[in-house]
Amino acid sequence: MTTPALTDRLALADDLVLTRMGYGTMQLAGPHVMGPPRDRDEAIAVLREAVDRGVTHIDTSDFYGPFIVNEIVREALHPYSEDLRIVTKVGCRRGDDGSWNLDTSPDEIVREVHENLERLGLETLDVVNLRVSDDHDESLAEAFATLAKLQEQGLVRHLGVSNVSPAQLAEAREVAPVVCVQNHYNLVHRTDDDLVDHCAAEGIAYTSFFPLGGFSPLQSDTLASVADRIGATPQQTALAWLLQRSPTMLLIPGTSSREHLRENLAAADLVLPPEAVAELDAISQG
Repeated sequence: MTTPALTDRLALADDLVLTRMGYGTMQLAGPHVMGPPRDRDEAIAVLREAVDRGVTHIDTSDFYGPFIVNEIVREALHPYSEDLRIVTKVGCRRGDDGSWNLDTSPDEIVREVHENLERLGLETLDVVNLRVSDDHDESLAEAFATLAKLQEQGLVRHLGVSNVSPAQLAEAREVAPVVCVQNHYNLVHRTDDDLVDHCAAEGIAYTSFFPLGGFSPLQSDTLASVADRIGATPQQTALAWLLQRSPTMLLIPGTSSREHLRENLAAADLVLPPEAVAELDAISQG
């Protein structure tokens, strides 16, 4: 049942080989990423089919739900297959009103790592991304050093950062090695172009969150036209563009349906001709 395109993998370490097309779990929660899914059985089926089709990169977090999504991941996939890698995030706690309350204090980082371990049923987390605020002048050194200590204790294998500026990435790398950056980037949101190229040059994975626009789906007449011409959906075309954008680009599109999952995974087979890439590249310049 393995999808042939999912043989395209990125090796970031001997024990960290990820399919470039991964799966993001955020949409497995209820509305506004709060509460249980509408259909828990379908959520479990989506996760199992993603892994059955060859995905080795599952992106999640304990603040999805909160807690509920990681519990579903464990129910669906534990005991985990030998090559499956689960990437999670810390640095935020949800309020009862659904608010996203960022907190990168050392005590909170330690607490969240242990909570992720418990709910996922793991002794060691494969990758933990430190999620920081939109204030890119803020130092992340203390929080990242806390993660590095947890890595030294054997609770975390690899470290990443999320929602960071180039300067914050450089600051984190002074503390400990960084294997991945997870930032907002897609066909029409291109402010990280230079950082994407920098990560590729440094052998760091760049994981695009909201690769299809997130809460505001991508809208582009050019995208629709190109997709129609090559016989794909606009969403598949946008995902294919991202995969061709950088050799260290990783994708984590999310969905709560198996049908949509299959459509997303099929995008890994799509090779865009040069003229289509040129048209899509020009969208952000309009």
